[in-house]
Amino acid sequence: MLEFGWICLLAAMVGDFAVPYVLAPFYHGYSHKKQVMSVLGNPKSPVRRWYNTWLILLGIGLLASFPALINVYLTKAIGLTITMLILIAMFAVGAGILSGIFSVNEKKEDQNLASKIHGVASSLGFIALAFAPLFLSILSFWQHETILGILAAVCFALGLVCFVLFVMADKAEFKDTWIENEGLWQRLTLMCMYLPFVIVSIQELIK
Repeated sequence: MLEFGWICLLAAMVGDFAVPYVLAPFYHGYSHKKQVMSVLGNPKSPVRRWYNTWLILLGIGLLASFPALINVYLTKAIGLTITMLILIAMFAVGAGILSGIFSVNEKKEDQNLASKIHGVASSLGFIALAFAPLFLSILSFWQHETILGILAAVCFALGLVCFVLFVMADKAEFKDTWIENEGLWQRLTLMCMYLPFVIVSIQELIK
């Protein structure tokens, strides 16, 4: 059961990068560099059903990893572990399940109820997950896993920088600058958020 949890965590986080690259060739004109991943699920996308289904599976996979995370960390620091799980759950439900049910439109200016729900849920999920590596870092130091603690702390700091750039990317004043690459900043933000947890998953699976 615990091994299944680590597999779910690893598959969810690695898959979140792999799935867009698998689906994008079927969506003519899609740009990984300039467009966020959720555009693949917009109503006009030829791969919308596949991508939106993936988002729901992403959320379920992250939630399914909780027994494994609880087994390793809960007895060490209950408050920190519960907070970390809440942050991951907010991302799993907001940026995963709800975003898969309520798709974003291809153009941000085209707003309807579904795209507004998607926007709020996804934004809150990303903000929550941005702090998960910080809590993992503290927990790692408490378990005397210094290297992992340092890595998670660095990922937290870099993730915040990338997240700020991600938010700035769609602002009019940054159009036609290197900052406008919204898709790039989203992917780098996720990479920083995911990397420490991917390493933990691999470590636990090979024990």
